[in-house]
Amino acid sequence: MSQLQDKFGRRFHYLRLSVTDVCNFKCTYCLPDGYRPDGRAQFLGLNEIENLVGAFSEVGTQKIRITGGEPTMRKDFTDIIRVVADNDKIKTIATTTNGYRLEKNAKDWYDAGLRRINVSMDSLDPRMFYQITGQNKFDEVMRGVDAALEAGFERVKINAVLLKGLNDTDLPRFLHWIKSTPIDLRFIELMETGLGRDYFKAHHLAGADIRTKLVEDGWSLDTPAADDGPAQNFSRDDHKGRIGLIMPYDKHFCASCNRLRVSAKGKLHLCLFTENGVDLRDLLQHQDQRAELVERLHGQLATKKETHFLHDGITGVTQHLASIGG
Repeated sequence: MSQLQDKFGRRFHYLRLSVTDVCNFKCTYCLPDGYRPDGRAQFLGLNEIENLVGAFSEVGTQKIRITGGEPTMRKDFTDIIRVVADNDKIKTIATTTNGYRLEKNAKDWYDAGLRRINVSMDSLDPRMFYQITGQNKFDEVMRGVDAALEAGFERVKINAVLLKGLNDTDLPRFLHWIKSTPIDLRFIELMETGLGRDYFKAHHLAGADIRTKLVEDGWSLDTPAADDGPAQNFSRDDHKGRIGLIMPYDKHFCASCNRLRVSAKGKLHLCLFTENGVDLRDLLQHQDQRAELVERLHGQLATKKETHFLHDGITGVTQHLASIGG
């Protein structure tokens, strides 16, 4: 079957699959009041996930990132990894986690088929980490990062959301860490969502400012890899780690879009912003529905917009990033 492609020529081989919107952290930029359930949660089950992954694999998806909320809060998280890994068309399985279960489970997840892991760590100052996340788990998460490196993951990344007035003085600490540690550090520019306009105005820091500092300090822009998407990656010969910048307000950010999102309740989202999502769940119950599901995916790609319109102050319907996996 033909690969998913939109009318702007962008091809989509990367699926971010949310398996829960529950999270046990209270990050100020995402869930400042903590997770608040909306009725009884009925997240995708293993059979639905298997059927979803099967359909996406037939239309060119080769990489799946399991997201949340906090995906590892699912008791069957290891089983979810196995379900995805059982599809031999999926070449890369990744997850994004706050790391609270990583120390104890890194090896088991690797053995199940997980190969790449992103750990959210917005500060290397334990006090600031607590202020941002609402959890006093800095040491636990750091031990989790060490466990991931020891388990042999192909790539360990650290995600840090840039926050003016909070972690914007942490850059020297991060640079010192990756001088001798082979991890990819990714600074993510704060995005405005429906619940965070005042927070955005108070704490937004342009990623371009960090990029200027890196170039002045001798960091070189790497040639993009096929699955880098919109990230701009920088390296230096005297550092084992790399730095990546994700800058959604950069003029050409959407030009390299290669990912789609499915929420924990089975809605397809063509973008983090601008639209309500399209329900797929009615076509996830049986394998014999796959042709119809694939047809729906192709039909929705024809409606994908060229950009997210964040530059115009339009944040769409997304209230917080935990709702559809960031």
